[in-house]
Amino acid sequence: MIKVIGVRFRTAGKVYYFGPKDIEFKRGEHVIVETARGVEFGTVVLPNMEVTDDQVVQPLKTVIRKASKEDCEREKRNREKEKDAYKVCQEKILKHGLEMKLINAEYTFDNNKVLFYFTADGRVDFRELVKDLASVFRTRIELRQVGVRDETKILGGMGICGRPLCCHTYLPDFVPVSIKMAKEQNLSLNPTKISGICGRLMCCLKNEAETYEYLNRKLPNLGEYVTASDGLKGEVKEVNVLKQTVKVLVEVDDEKEIHEYPVEELKFKPKKQRENHEKDKDRRHGKKQKGSQNSGNNYQEDAELKELEMLERKDEKSKLDD
Repeated sequence: MIKVIGVRFRTAGKVYYFGPKDIEFKRGEHVIVETARGVEFGTVVLPNMEVTDDQVVQPLKTVIRKASKEDCEREKRNREKEKDAYKVCQEKILKHGLEMKLINAEYTFDNNKVLFYFTADGRVDFRELVKDLASVFRTRIELRQVGVRDETKILGGMGICGRPLCCHTYLPDFVPVSIKMAKEQNLSLNPTKISGICGRLMCCLKNEAETYEYLNRKLPNLGEYVTASDGLKGEVKEVNVLKQTVKVLVEVDDEKEIHEYPVEELKFKPKKQRENHEKDKDRRHGKKQKGSQNSGNNYQEDAELKELEMLERKDEKSKLDD
């Protein structure tokens, strides 16, 4: 076991382990540490604890010191300088006529480097821009191209739920999200309704995905025929995932009625068996599995959904902490 503390360098950023020496740290205290980028000012989010050797990337660096009042003042001045650096870089980008959108400027604590984050549709030749910036700031310059999800993580905003964005407040990295999660939760598959302000699938689709997947496994599909405990048979017309109830169209005295049953009072083939049966049936007939045959607007939505999934896989990992 190794004694460590967890340090974070940005809001909702990745947590890095450092050796605490013989110092006791509390959550929220500031520390000065050495990283691959240089000397940095960080915040303790995990106080002194022990972790297994395989959880630590070797060699484990130790903290330099607890941040003093002077260190905190210097960090504050750096944040002010970043605003000026942003303006200068924005002017230089316009001067060089580059097709790129500047997102943020960031000084390392020791002012050994200035990082500029930007987005662009493709590759950008910014060599002349770097030379120009280096002559102004007289320090090392790094331009880092990030995706639209990282842009949103940096800038923040409000989601359609009315709360601050998950990626900006607590998610250290982007979670893998898929269209299947929206389907499991019976959400509208309209791309505009399941996408965040970054234009990618909403991160919160992951929050309840496992619960819905587990609950859906217990329920029959719409259109499936089931047998109830009272002996009536009928077609499933509606399911309530959270209540675990099913509305079934049954025939009573030559009249059709809708009866609602708890799922445990129904007999039907388990979902896994149904899926395997359908796959075997398709293989026997030499068919590929297909969804419903849509046209018009639905066809366009399907194409947009496929594009969303492709972009999701491309932007899955945050590049801010590389």
